[in-house]
Amino acid sequence: MRSPNRHFFVSLLLSRLADQMLLFLVPLVIYQLTGSVAWSGLAFFFETLPRFLAFPLCGQLCDRHRNDRLLRSSQRWRMATCIAAILGYLAMPHVAWLIGLSALVGVLSTQGVMAREMLLVQAFGATRYERLVSHAQLFDQVGTVLGPLVAAALLARLEWEAVVVVIALGFALGDLAIWRWQRLARPELPTPRPNAANGYRALLIAGRHLRVSPALPASIGLAMAVNLLLGTLLATAPAVVTGVQSHGEIYYGVLQAGGALATVLVLLFTARSLIPADRLGLLAYATMALGGLMASVTAISSLYALGFLLVIGFDKMFSVSIRSLRRRVIPSEDFGKTTGLVVMLNNLTQPLGGLIVSTTAGFLATGSILLAVALVMVFAGVFILWRYREHVLPSLGQCQQSDSR
Repeated sequence: MRSPNRHFFVSLLLSRLADQMLLFLVPLVIYQLTGSVAWSGLAFFFETLPRFLAFPLCGQLCDRHRNDRLLRSSQRWRMATCIAAILGYLAMPHVAWLIGLSALVGVLSTQGVMAREMLLVQAFGATRYERLVSHAQLFDQVGTVLGPLVAAALLARLEWEAVVVVIALGFALGDLAIWRWQRLARPELPTPRPNAANGYRALLIAGRHLRVSPALPASIGLAMAVNLLLGTLLATAPAVVTGVQSHGEIYYGVLQAGGALATVLVLLFTARSLIPADRLGLLAYATMALGGLMASVTAISSLYALGFLLVIGFDKMFSVSIRSLRRRVIPSEDFGKTTGLVVMLNNLTQPLGGLIVSTTAGFLATGSILLAVALVMVFAGVFILWRYREHVLPSLGQCQQSDSR
C-alpha cells in the first residue's frame, strides 16, 4: 500500500472506532438514565433501522457528487451532531437528545460507508480491488472490535458527556486523515453528475440492473442467507454460551475475541491470495454453512466454538467476494444507486434472525433453530448456484479474464 493511501485507511479506522463507541454508549447510557429496557431497546432500534433504510438514498447521492467530499461532510456532520446533542442535553436534559443523536449519526454513517465504497472503486487506479477491500475490511474490523472496549474504558473514568466529546474528536481526526489523503494522493475522481437520476427514478434504474444481471439477484440471495445465519448465531450466542453451556462471561468474551482474531487472519489471507474472488466467495459460503451446522450442536462446547469461529471469521471473506462481484457487473454511472439498494436487501435478514429467535425460542431448542437456519443456508446456496450457473459463473469467468488482460 502506497504511503499516501494509508491516510485513507486510517480515516476508516478512526471513523469506525468512533461510530462503534457511539453504538455501544447510547443504549447503555439511556438504560442507566432511565432504568428502562424499553427505552434502551427503542434507542437500539433508532440506531440500526435508519442505517439500513438510508442505503438507497445515500447511494443515489454518491452518483451525483464527489465521494471524497461526501465522506468529509459525513464525518464533519457526525462531529457536529455529537456536540449539538451534548449541548442540547445540558440545556434540557432528556433521553430524546441521545435517541436523536443515534438516529442522525446512523444515517450519516451510512453515507460515509457508501462514499468509501465508491472511492475504493474510483480512486485507486490499477490496484487489485480484492486487496483494497480486504485492507478496508481489516481496518473496519479493528475499529469494530476496539470501539466498545475503548468506550467502556472511558466510561469507567469519565462522564458520558465527555465520552461523546471524545467520539466527536474521533470523527474530526478521521476527517483530518481524509484531508491529508486528498492532499498527498490527489485522487483522480470521475466528474460529478448532479443531473443523475434520483428518487423513484433511481430506484427503477437500480431495479432494472437487478433484473437484467443474473449475478446480482444471485449474490443478494446468497448474502441474505449468510446474514440470516449470522444474525441468528449472534442473537443466540449469549444464551448458548452462558446458559446451555454454563460458561461465564469471561469465556464468552474470549470467544468474541477469538471471532475477531479469526476475521483478521482470514482477511490477511484474502488480501494476499491470488485465488479468484468468486472462488473465495464459494469457499467462504461453504465454510460458514459448515460452521452453522457445527454450532447447532450446542451441547458440545468445543464443536460450537469452532463453528462460531468459522461463521464469524469467513463472513468478511464472503463480503470481499460480493463487493468484487458488484464492482464487475454494475455500470459505473449507476454504481451508487444500485449498490445502495443491493446492500439494503442484503442486510434485511440479519435483524430477521433475531426475530426468528424471539418467536421460536419458546417451543424450539436453540440448537434446533441454528440447525434449521444452517440447513436453509445450505439449500439456498445449492438452489441459487444451480439456478444461475449458466449466467453467473460464465460472467465471472469473463470478468476474471478481462481483469487479467
